[in-house]
Amino acid sequence: MKEAGRNIAAVARTAADEPRASVAVHCTPAAAIAAYRTLEHCATFSPAQSPAWVSAWIGEIKPDFVVASLSHYGVPSYALALEIVRRGPFRVARFMGGHHANGNFSPLARSAPPLSRANLHDLIASIGKARPDIDLLSLERVADSIQDRTNPLMALGCRQSPNPALAIDLSGGFDVLLERMSGKRKRNRSQSRKFEAAGGFRVVTAKTPDEASRLLEAFFAMKQERFRKMGLPDVFGAPEVRRFFHRLFREALAEKNPPFVLEGLEVAGQLRAVTGSSRCGGRLVCEFGAIREDELSRLSPGDFLFFDSIRRACEKGFAFYDFSVGDEPYKRLWCDVEITHYDVLVPMTMRGSILARAMRAKSRLKAFVKRNSIAWRLTKALRRRGLIRSEQS
Repeated sequence: MKEAGRNIAAVARTAADEPRASVAVHCTPAAAIAAYRTLEHCATFSPAQSPAWVSAWIGEIKPDFVVASLSHYGVPSYALALEIVRRGPFRVARFMGGHHANGNFSPLARSAPPLSRANLHDLIASIGKARPDIDLLSLERVADSIQDRTNPLMALGCRQSPNPALAIDLSGGFDVLLERMSGKRKRNRSQSRKFEAAGGFRVVTAKTPDEASRLLEAFFAMKQERFRKMGLPDVFGAPEVRRFFHRLFREALAEKNPPFVLEGLEVAGQLRAVTGSSRCGGRLVCEFGAIREDELSRLSPGDFLFFDSIRRACEKGFAFYDFSVGDEPYKRLWCDVEITHYDVLVPMTMRGSILARAMRAKSRLKAFVKRNSIAWRLTKALRRRGLIRSEQS
């Protein structure tokens, strides 16, 4: 671990006989996780590409995968963890987590020099040599930068993702924010009175494994019902996916400042809203959320929980509250920042080139539909009736 944190420039002066950059590819769980964790304390990365995320995904999902790590003068600089999935007759390598993984930024050592295109091509070539059956690298929802570090993958060429991420600028504090949000404070007070009348309320944060399990199980039930009504597949429904989230949030509790946090709103002793968030530098990211659809859902328990979460994010000094990917009306009521993510497609075979062209065309169609309010409303109506199938992973 100490070796990984050494200044690369200093190492270079004493290791001139070593190759400038080298790539190692790992395909077994123990070696892959160990290699990925060498950057844990000395690198910039997004929550969904953190060592904790990748370790839990490998451990619970047990995917077909590959982890490639690049070193400069023997010191780890960058790592890329990919799961390999079937898409029809094609094999596609993507970020671990599929559509659960957003704002992706793989670990990049803070002391690392800028990665050259040659470094990236060596990395890709090494993956292809280890796994010649991969047709396409499909690296979606890539963050172009985090904490003033540019994502090396941007150098490979990219297209804008069809789904924006929405966020709130918290500079100035919560009172300044509410001045821009007409009626938010008054509405929150009204909700408080009504929740008190319904049996009392409290906002809870999971601090033990049992509390984390309770909040997650409530969230899964809420989301399952929501997806059913919308005509969408339940992307949280598979037992192994649920085990992954249980492990991720449970293990986070061992950290002094947990990188993944669960919060819930209880009314009359029952959970009515749940959110799962991650911490990414000065950004608090709401990774998912759901409400219980019952007699109190008309009081917007989700919005009430967001109000409290955003207030506490301001108190803790976060610069942004990020609602993550997805353009929804309730997010627009809060947000004043739109974040663009990018998709990077790298064909590895001729078959992969064909698939990449089809995926780019599909992405353009998605972007058109989501920018056109009439087309988007029609699409959602057809989904609810089961007349069109929506891909969520």
